[in-house]
Amino acid sequence: MKTAIVIAVAVIAQAVGNTLFSKAMKSIAALPSFSDGFSLMMLVEAFRTPLIWVGVILLLIFFACYLSALSWADLSFVLPATASGYILNVFLAHQYLGEPVSPSRWFGSVLIVAGIILVSWSRRKSGEEVPVKAEAPAQGTKTPEQRGMA
Repeated sequence: MKTAIVIAVAVIAQAVGNTLFSKAMKSIAALPSFSDGFSLMMLVEAFRTPLIWVGVILLLIFFACYLSALSWADLSFVLPATASGYILNVFLAHQYLGEPVSPSRWFGSVLIVAGIILVSWSRRKSGEEVPVKAEAPAQGTKTPEQRGMA
């Protein structure tokens, strides 16, 4: 259950953070002084924009949740599960940024969700996590047991 909650928080934080980044950067790029394209001054202006900082905080939350999930769950599960954020990104771009989303893009997003469902079904049913195997000691070194320290 904790994995599902942490992944849900990660996905939402990532999608909202990316949406805020896009909104902020499009508004900065629309300023008359930046009509020629990207410049160093545009970057300076971005760091003075509150939406950028909120986006940074949300992406830090995403990263912390992602790292936490990886500490107890398989990468082969966590990565596809966080990919559900792709469809949320498309939805937020359409709803809040007014981006047109073609039927083929929606279809692609649905395919991603179908893949996520398939991956989630393959999750271990026992609920137990697989322990990480310890590396073998370097050649010529003794284990604690061999040194009588166990």
